[in-house]
Amino acid sequence: MIRKVALVGVPMDLGGGRRGVDMGPSALRIAGLEDGVRALGLEYEDKGNIGVPQPESREPKNPKARFLFEIANCCRRLRARVERILDSGAMPIVVGGDHSIAIGTVAALSSWHHRRAEKIGLIWFDAHGDMNTPDSTPSGNIHGMPCATILGRGSPELVGIGDRVPMVDVKNAVIVGVRDVDQYERREIKDVGVTVFTMRDIDMLGMNEVMKRAIAIATDGTAGFHLSFDLDGVDPSVAPGVGTPVPGGTNFRESHLVMENAYESGKLLGLEITEINPILDVKNRTAEVAVQLVLSALGKRIL
Repeated sequence: MIRKVALVGVPMDLGGGRRGVDMGPSALRIAGLEDGVRALGLEYEDKGNIGVPQPESREPKNPKARFLFEIANCCRRLRARVERILDSGAMPIVVGGDHSIAIGTVAALSSWHHRRAEKIGLIWFDAHGDMNTPDSTPSGNIHGMPCATILGRGSPELVGIGDRVPMVDVKNAVIVGVRDVDQYERREIKDVGVTVFTMRDIDMLGMNEVMKRAIAIATDGTAGFHLSFDLDGVDPSVAPGVGTPVPGGTNFRESHLVMENAYESGKLLGLEITEINPILDVKNRTAEVAVQLVLSALGKRIL
């Protein structure tokens, strides 16, 4: 039962190729997250933001893993912050920022449970697979690599941020909502063997069935699962202000079903919201949608 949550903002704008997602944590706060959480009767604490250097102040040294040093440093500090939240008995809510931040978040959850002889599962909700490595990436943008990193593939500087390698076993990882995968990443996904539910699967099976299957995989022999939710998995008609919008995503109710099923499982260990880009948004609409999605994951119901 979730009783206390703690927010960490990560204004990371180093992992992608388009500026603006560094404003995501502020946008979510402005959209009323604290009031919404408190209205559910939960304790709430805002732990502030992790400091992140601006891209303009740095020169990417590795074209196959742009800003690797800076992202690794930020993820190590995020790991420490999230572990302190877990020590306090609260559930962490991490808000980005681009999706590279998930490396630090999952490192924290994986390490914290590893010290207790436990494993965690992962549900990765995203329009993209995020399964590239420096060897396969067409762009060098690390926000296209975090899921692969968590599963033990990619740059050692990122793979080893947690105490456990891989941070999550592939048999307990699920990617949901995929509809935009490049050719080399497709090969990586097949080589690793991670379970993927594409938008076609969601169309055919329905989101309720997909989430039941995903949760079963993520909780098989684990203490629970982390839900890393990229807003670009939602259709742009619902959430227009995201880092890498792709048509054909989940609708409003399908998106809420992801969160509602996560809550009802009783196994949600942590929640992450990434890739909100207020520059591309309309009157903070995407952050407002994100707040309502977070509240569904914390137990808000229609009746």
